[in-house]
Amino acid sequence: MIYPRNEWDQLKKVIVGVADYAQIPDMDLSLRTINYADVADVSSIKTGPYPEQVITEANEDLEIFCNFLRGEGVEVLRPKREPTDYYNYCPRDSVFLYADLAVATPQPLRSRVGNWRSFKHHLNNVVEVPCSYHDGLYDQRCVGNPNILALTEVTPAFDAANVIRANEDVLYLQSNSGNASGAQLLQNMLNSDAEVHIVKDIYTYVHIDTTIAFLREGLLMVNPTRVTDPKKQLPYPFNTWDVIEAPDPVDIGHYPGYNNASEWCNMNLFSVSPNLVALEEHQHPTRRVLETYGIDCAMLPMRHQRTLSGGFHCVTLDLERKCI
Repeated sequence: MIYPRNEWDQLKKVIVGVADYAQIPDMDLSLRTINYADVADVSSIKTGPYPEQVITEANEDLEIFCNFLRGEGVEVLRPKREPTDYYNYCPRDSVFLYADLAVATPQPLRSRVGNWRSFKHHLNNVVEVPCSYHDGLYDQRCVGNPNILALTEVTPAFDAANVIRANEDVLYLQSNSGNASGAQLLQNMLNSDAEVHIVKDIYTYVHIDTTIAFLREGLLMVNPTRVTDPKKQLPYPFNTWDVIEAPDPVDIGHYPGYNNASEWCNMNLFSVSPNLVALEEHQHPTRRVLETYGIDCAMLPMRHQRTLSGGFHCVTLDLERKCI
């Protein structure tokens, strides 16, 4: 199988996550430093299974999304509906795909170990890179200090969702969920097939997909509260691309007590083709902007995007795209 080399070509096959058995694991050093460094008292954090209403409604919205994709001629595959220490909602987080390379990345959250195995039967020749989970990987000085990243450089660690692809160039966000050593590891695995460009000091929390979205060759969208000067903050060649500043998002809220993601739902879109994206159904200001660039938007529900910390880009793992 030849996997996609970019984020926008015509989608042919995709894995879409499931919400079954989703839970917040018990607090440990990795979760404390990566996800909750900004929380003074973590005793207030709810752990254990998500409320049944969240699971049921999230699965309803995922099925609507799947049916939309099928209507566009896309083959949709799903993970096994089985318990894990975290969830199978965001397959994007666990596996990086590029051309003939499939990498189960060394995810820094200890509770994410092996999440990818719920959908490994849909993948070929996966290289699993384990993370050491040594306590020294986690810089406890980050708690209460947003200027210090959660991860040290003692071992490579990164979520696949820290990375987006643009053919011969790959953009890697250095953040609480990806260190510089992880970027070097990825470059070594890609060899000369693609160049990994690190972007840092724009968003320290976790993944890249509420900060930068590639829409097609030469066009990207940025979160203007984080990327304020693209020509200076983005590495070449991305600082030469046309840039759309995302409008303010329409905040869809979250389930009480489960504020697990920012309100920037409009950034977490998913390209079906260079001219069509899936977008959360309330984000009409963003739809209007994208339409001026010839990009149609399928407005779809994702009620628990903030609760489960995953929008359309997060809950997908594109397996096959075809250049049109």
